[in-house]
Amino acid sequence: MNAKRVLVVEDSLIIAMEAEDILRQVGVEDIGIASNLDQAMEAATAEAYDFALLDVNLGDVMSFDFARYLAGLNIPFGFVSGYSDTKEFPEDLQGVPLLLKPFDESAMREFLQKLSPSYG
Repeated sequence: MNAKRVLVVEDSLIIAMEAEDILRQVGVEDIGIASNLDQAMEAATAEAYDFALLDVNLGDVMSFDFARYLAGLNIPFGFVSGYSDTKEFPEDLQGVPLLLKPFDESAMREFLQKLSPSYG
């Protein structure tokens, strides 16, 4: 994966900044950050992204519909969550790669490998 542009959808600024730092460490050049679904939709329509990291729970809304939107655009994505159980996810999204919070560079690399086997 030669990811040049990544969209991080995360409502916690601290976690978004941590994800940005780690993505830079693993070679991502340009990271867009959206803290809610409105910003995420704006970003996805304005820019082309190589993949997206989606916080599952964005306060009062889940990111599942946005994930389906990205799938329709053929933008690979994975979920980021503090919960390891995906059984409560909609059936069509249960197989999506999941990065558990808190994460580090090693976990991010494994996650990116799941998003794109050519990463590395």
